[in-house]
Amino acid sequence: MLMKEITLIAGTEETRKTLLEQLRSYIGEYIRIKSYAIDEGIEEIIKSDLIILSSDLVYPEALPYLHEDSKQRVMTARRTINYHYIDKLLFIPPGSEVLFVNDVAETVFDSIGKLKELGINHLKFIPYYPGIKSVKPVKIAVTPGEGDKAPEFVEEIIDIGPRLIDMTSMTEILKRLDMLEGKAHELSQKYLAKIIQLGQRLVEATQETNRFNKNLKTVLEGVNDGLLSVDTYGEIKVANGNLEKIFQTAMPFTMGKNIRQIIKNKELLHFLLNDPDGANMILSIDNVEILVKKFYIKEENLIVATFKNIKEALEIERQLRRELIKRGHIGKYTFEDIVGSSESIKNKKRIAAKLASSELNILIEGESGTGKELFASAIHNCSVRRGGPFLGVNFSALPEDLVESELFGYEEGAFTGARKGGKKGLFEQANGGTLFLDEIGDISPKIQARLLRVLQEKEIMRVGGTEIIPVDVRVIAATNKNLMEMIETGKFRQDLYHRLKVLYVQLPPLRERKEDIRELVNYFIQQNEPRSMRIEEEVIQRLMHYNWYGNVRELKNTLEYMLAVCEGDVIRIHDIPEKSFFQVKLTAESFQGYKETNELEELGNSSELYFILRQLYTAGSQNILLGRKQLAELAKAEGYTLTEPQIRQRMNLLEEHGYLIKSKGRAGTRLTRKGKQMVEQERLNG
Repeated sequence: MLMKEITLIAGTEETRKTLLEQLRSYIGEYIRIKSYAIDEGIEEIIKSDLIILSSDLVYPEALPYLHEDSKQRVMTARRTINYHYIDKLLFIPPGSEVLFVNDVAETVFDSIGKLKELGINHLKFIPYYPGIKSVKPVKIAVTPGEGDKAPEFVEEIIDIGPRLIDMTSMTEILKRLDMLEGKAHELSQKYLAKIIQLGQRLVEATQETNRFNKNLKTVLEGVNDGLLSVDTYGEIKVANGNLEKIFQTAMPFTMGKNIRQIIKNKELLHFLLNDPDGANMILSIDNVEILVKKFYIKEENLIVATFKNIKEALEIERQLRRELIKRGHIGKYTFEDIVGSSESIKNKKRIAAKLASSELNILIEGESGTGKELFASAIHNCSVRRGGPFLGVNFSALPEDLVESELFGYEEGAFTGARKGGKKGLFEQANGGTLFLDEIGDISPKIQARLLRVLQEKEIMRVGGTEIIPVDVRVIAATNKNLMEMIETGKFRQDLYHRLKVLYVQLPPLRERKEDIRELVNYFIQQNEPRSMRIEEEVIQRLMHYNWYGNVRELKNTLEYMLAVCEGDVIRIHDIPEKSFFQVKLTAESFQGYKETNELEELGNSSELYFILRQLYTAGSQNILLGRKQLAELAKAEGYTLTEPQIRQRMNLLEEHGYLIKSKGRAGTRLTRKGKQMVEQERLNG
């Protein structure tokens, strides 16, 4: 017996595919099915036992391609909502306004009616089709495969797929083919199986929603603050148990009630329902101070407020602080702990305090002993992260093979001797706070690469681990090396340098702020000696004469030495250590990159060059400007035969090699740091 044949003609290719799949699943075992889409074009005359149209709109365009015998065997399928995707609609919040988008008004209104018949009545559907004159702008649109027709203001499109052929049309197809009596039971069984499958999906969706709501309730009840969410009319949408504890009211904050029935404080009601978004207020309930914060969720038209017991919040912060102190994970210094009244150090403190308000990484450069860790700690304690941990690591004191595990942690069994259960690295321990990376110039290329990735991705992976761990850490790096020179020689990554140096502070050496020495000396005496001590003025003057290449740390060590050897309660000149005690030059590795090779000797006329540098140094310390004429006169007085053109030539040479900077006008000529160091070094060596 020959199989009967039907032909499906749909308007679009997507509708054709969907309906063809449906027909095959129900009757494809015993009926041959052909299909066409108008928008793809029809290139042959169609002759079948039955022609099925996806809608009446298809008929005029399909008619020219129908065989005369088939024109009498045409039916238009009744269509219904595609139940395969109906669960998508259940996740849209109740009461939401959504557009229903389709190609013509008839199918739009028909589909909305079908959805309501199916019980999808928790949404407010707004009809939309091409040519409609006006429509309310909403963010969500639902469509049966016609998403391209949605207006531009729609932000989210939920496609529930093309409408399916309903069961009455399926039955009619079998009836017209004289197959209903033999296949009706099989058709109903398949339809029932589809309905059961849909029911299972809806049950799963409901269970998932219930699980989510249960978890959400657990979270809300676990929050220490009172939480309240209301609409703009004051109707309660969410409230947790802590809110009721704070208000201690006989009437519970039940969902659906209006807060005016529960809260009688007019000031609070006005604050919640009328004050601008982001406002705060302090409320007193039974002599308990409560901080109330609110914000507005425009999309949901909801007001959310948190109620925090100020006393409890402060106690929690104190407990956290005590725990951080106990672990040593706390910034010990503030800007008030940085001693000095010179304009130089005050300016650096002002800059650092401004940088503290940012969340960006900071690079601190300065010679050894200038107070880089003090500044890092002070920046942390002046930032929004001051309640979080502050941890530091000095790379110069850490063996290379331990750096990776210290920074990133390790998993159990990562290496011989690894702690059972693994260990958190410094990045994990500093989460929510600040990590101070001292002597950053000492890390290897391998660690540089890993550190760069952490700074880029904000996540780490422990040594021997596979899990990606997100971290929220601000990095403050410090160095006494010239990182730019290290980049040029390939010892430091340029991309890492720029990741670290988003913000920047360069600390001045002590020899450039000698006016702070007196204040520092008095501070160190008070810190180290409980008894009343004084220091002779001659000692202060001698200390101010030194250049302190070890900076504040060297000065502190010197004071501790003098306090240990002095007799009585006075520090005298003979208590100053011998010359060998002092650092007399910068190390080759220092930030300034001082070179022991005497560059001036290589330039020639070194004594004359020294003379010019000395005179400019002395004049600069007294705020005196020197021109070529004055220098020529001073040279003659000291026995040098130098004309003004010769002085100009030598000053040009010194400028080329970075010893001085010539400026026009009142700024005059001044020494660079390199020039000052050369003079100071010559004096110490002399």
